Amino acid sequence: QNFLYITRPKSMERVNQTSSVSEFILLGLSSRPEDQKPLFILFLIIYLVTLTGNLLIILAIHSDPHLQTPMYFFLTFLSFTDICFTTTIVPRMLVNFLSEKTISYAGCLTQMYFIYALGNTDSFLLAVMAFDRYVAICDPFHYVTIMSHHRCVLLVAFSCSFTHMHSLLHTLLLNHLIFCDSNVIHHFLCDLSPLMKLSCSSTFINEIVIMTEGPIVLVTPFLFITFSYMRILITVLKIPSAAGKHKAFSTCGSHLTAVTLFYGSIFYVYLQPLSTYTVQDHIATIVYTVLTSMLNPFIYSLRNKDLKQGLRKLMGKRKAQA
Repeated sequence: QNFLYITRPKSMERVNQTSSVSEFILLGLSSRPEDQKPLFILFLIIYLVTLTGNLLIILAIHSDPHLQTPMYFFLTFLSFTDICFTTTIVPRMLVNFLSEKTISYAGCLTQMYFIYALGNTDSFLLAVMAFDRYVAICDPFHYVTIMSHHRCVLLVAFSCSFTHMHSLLHTLLLNHLIFCDSNVIHHFLCDLSPLMKLSCSSTFINEIVIMTEGPIVLVTPFLFITFSYMRILITVLKIPSAAGKHKAFSTCGSHLTAVTLFYGSIFYVYLQPLSTYTVQDHIATIVYTVLTSMLNPFIYSLRNKDLKQGLRKLMGKRKAQA
């Protein structure tokens, strides 16, 4: 008997294999069943505190005329971005704690897009806030002119649009990869590096973009913040009185704390080779994706008399209405 063997091209096999990958499995923080409910409760509390704290900051700034300044204008957008950033991550984590740890292919890419867009928006807003502090301390007589409302709006618009284009680039490049071996992501979110590890096609272009464009977007705001604070330090050291120095430093303390927390964890995760990206990076990822957004309202309100007063006024209005 003669048998007719029909061989399919490799490209066709890949297309068929790719089409079968309709979802990914997020392994999460722990695979032990007994850990799921405690983790669910912990991150639910963190999420609720994040939403409440950042919403209170936004409402307090919006309702108090004394807080209608550039610094609090930027803080409003930082709080709003933190709410969106956390909402992109934590609700999916909560679902995975109590049910199957799956996410659709489209849902995974969508989550990754917003994680990079909103995370980098946070980074650029921190740089903009550093510039605001630099002008306020180093050039106070021209502060009103330099930090006009029009310029503040442009700075926020640039921070949002540029980071969304950066995120779109990486998402489109990732969408062209072929996933045919495994759909298990050793992470609690859809991040670029773990997804690239699953690809059975060449990731050369993706890695080139990550090593060139990626550090520029990540490091440039940090360098800008560093330069701003170097100039601030030089200016403050020239102030003769100790009280004047303390007052100048006190306006920067909250921002410096937020910057250290955010960049310390994010550099630990992303400024290392792709091959060394392991599950051990989960803690650092949680810090910059979840904990920073929760702590920012406390960082900016505890050491800021004007904001604390605005929060008291807001709570007083709520009690009077009740």
